[in-house]
Amino acid sequence: MSTPADEQMHRAARTEDAFERALARLLFRRGWRPRVIPYVGYGTPSNARVLGRVLLSPPGVGQRSDVAVRGWRHFVSAKLGGVPVVVDVGGRRQVVESGRGGYIDVVVEVALEPGWTTAEMRISGAGVAEAPIRIVGTDERLGIISDIDDTVLVTALPRPFLAFWNTFVRHEESRRPVPGMAELYRTLTRHHPGAFVVYVSTGAWNLAPALQRFLRRRGFPDGPLLLTDWGPTPDGWFRSGQDHKRRTLRRLVDEFPQMRWVLVGDDGQHDPALYEELAWARPDHIRLVAIRQLGLTEQVLTHGTPTPRVGQRVSATTADVPWVQASNGHGIVESLRQQGLTRDETLRP
Repeated sequence: MSTPADEQMHRAARTEDAFERALARLLFRRGWRPRVIPYVGYGTPSNARVLGRVLLSPPGVGQRSDVAVRGWRHFVSAKLGGVPVVVDVGGRRQVVESGRGGYIDVVVEVALEPGWTTAEMRISGAGVAEAPIRIVGTDERLGIISDIDDTVLVTALPRPFLAFWNTFVRHEESRRPVPGMAELYRTLTRHHPGAFVVYVSTGAWNLAPALQRFLRRRGFPDGPLLLTDWGPTPDGWFRSGQDHKRRTLRRLVDEFPQMRWVLVGDDGQHDPALYEELAWARPDHIRLVAIRQLGLTEQVLTHGTPTPRVGQRVSATTADVPWVQASNGHGIVESLRQQGLTRDETLRP
């Protein structure tokens, strides 16, 4: 039975929800059962953002989060909304319902020390799912917001065929890192080995466990991944990756007003425009912008032309925020050193 809220949703979203409900009933009869997929969350000493997802999966699928698999296997599941989830973190308990797409995204009031902690999520008939939570101290001053696709991971998005191939067909262990980007993060965090690093991408949440493993294997710092969902929204046929990034950037800046951020991205999609927009709006909160320049072939594969998209070229500075750019992490590190930015007191304790 539909509700007034359902009737107000875009017909594509209503169709998707009806399909998901029918699919869930069918799969449940075939022995599939709900489980919670925990994602890395973050927070302050007084508030923790807990992230996860409730999915319906066949027996045995997803029981080993450390096993690398071919891309399509991450999508062998069905979304399950409206499921009561018990969330325990920092001695506090809160009961929430999974939303559209099965997502769990809840902020719990806590009293926690800075560093890493764990949230537990439970649903009826399934085991406990443990989600790492990074608590950022009020005295922490340096943070890094990083894109993933074609910034730290060679992806060639958003061309549809290559996106499909990279996401669904290639084996996890065959994915290639962008040269020198791990060195860049080590350079930025040399004086802040525990700096808060968060990865913001338009990639699908289904890939979060695989991306976390990739980053860890390739020497990138641990941190939450803030991804998005593919498909219809309550308002339209498709989700806007650009809007997702814009909202996420603003939210992070607002949640941690004491921090100054290093923004890292590439010039293949919208990163330069979004970072420039944020730097003009909040210059006191942005320390540095680092842009990885895609090569000619990568630009063609990404959006069909050998040059960055219109409006994607960046200037040397924006509202007194320095910009550096190069074709890989090694070049960005060298540019930082030439400009003396690695010696700046802002990057020191």
